[in-house]
Amino acid sequence: MTRIFSGVKPTGHLTLGNYLGAVRQWAEVDQHRADALFCVVDLHALTVDHDPGRVRRLSQQASTLLLASGLDPELCTVFVQSHVDEHARLSYLLECVATDGEMRRMIQYKEKSVRERERGGSVRLSLLTYPVLMAADILAYGADEVPVGEDQTQHVELTRDLAVRFNHRYGHTFVVPRATPPAVAARVMDLQDPTSKMGKSHDNGAGIVYLLDEPDVARKKILRAVTDSGNDVEYDPEAKPGVSNLLEILAACEGGNPQALSGVYESYGALKKAAAEAVVELLKPLQKRHKELVGDSAYVEGVLRRGAERAREMAKPTVDTAYRAIGLLPPA
Repeated sequence: MTRIFSGVKPTGHLTLGNYLGAVRQWAEVDQHRADALFCVVDLHALTVDHDPGRVRRLSQQASTLLLASGLDPELCTVFVQSHVDEHARLSYLLECVATDGEMRRMIQYKEKSVRERERGGSVRLSLLTYPVLMAADILAYGADEVPVGEDQTQHVELTRDLAVRFNHRYGHTFVVPRATPPAVAARVMDLQDPTSKMGKSHDNGAGIVYLLDEPDVARKKILRAVTDSGNDVEYDPEAKPGVSNLLEILAACEGGNPQALSGVYESYGALKKAAAEAVVELLKPLQKRHKELVGDSAYVEGVLRRGAERAREMAKPTVDTAYRAIGLLPPA
């Protein structure tokens, strides 16, 4: 059976972009068709300056939202990265295979290191090396597919390169995975800056719909979305990024095609109202289930504990094999 691995980073509250671009497909498609693992990758949240208490709260919230979105622990494995030691164990071995040049070519490292310096902060070594930890996340489980947005495909390519290199040098150890981007709304854009991805950690949240936004708040953000010059409601991401983003969101909410919605609405205002109502309706059941799960923390903790146990059972044989292959003595 095909095995899938993917995860979310608890660096901010999960957004509509996270849901439409990834999490909904995990719940509606991926967990039903494959042996799927979905992880809150909390170790990745430590690569920049952070508040420890906030990381813990966001990790708990992200775990609860994954379950509220429809991930079923009877169908898939849901867990927290730091609960499974094999991720860190394998990461160091892969650092011994990766090169400094590969790390410094990572686009996200270039962008994030610039932002850190602009804020007057220092750049942590982990920001440079975290793509190797991401590779370990994937390779530890023998994943065939990694459902990711286009901004993460470079990291999956690095994972493939490291797997091939390790296998060539030390004997076949790892499955070489492939990226599988979602078909629709793989990259939902910021409502106030439709040329930028809707991210979790932007300083200004006016263009971001968070999954736990109250209906009136989400509605207001979409109604205030930046649009484009002209009056025609057409899907053209280059010439009309604002309108195209709204069409992407509306199409994703309704399970349709953004191109097919071109010309359906007579004005930008009508499009905004339709998109706002579609988003509010989409989030209602998720928010209702999240509220129920918050009131049953013992259930969530149990899911994460059992998920970590299953994940560890899957990862340990591969990581132990990698330790032997690279030349380390087995424990006494």
